[in-house]
Amino acid sequence: MAEGKPAAEAIAGGVRVYLRVTPRASRTAIQGLMEGPEGRQLLKVAVTTVPEDGKANEAVVKLLSKTWRVPKSSLTIVAGQTDRNKVVEVAGEAQALLAVVRASCPG
Repeated sequence: MAEGKPAAEAIAGGVRVYLRVTPRASRTAIQGLMEGPEGRQLLKVAVTTVPEDGKANEAVVKLLSKTWRVPKSSLTIVAGQTDRNKVVEVAGEAQALLAVVRASCPG
């Protein structure tokens, strides 16, 4: 992984994860990490749904919930509702969540 700010960081009450979402992909999956703006790492997420009426956001939440084994209600998109770059907060015990998020990053 390149140097810079990590894709996931502990916050009060959970973890904040920075994403780069690709809608209309051939398959829904977490694809790894990429370098984002200002040296921030982004977790690349691809979903097959279209980015209209919040469908892609719903697919992102569903994928992350299933992959990280957390309830969908614990995931909140706090920035980037209509942008490919998103910030998701996951409520829970920060260190345990950080370990799960980092383990889900291919490569």
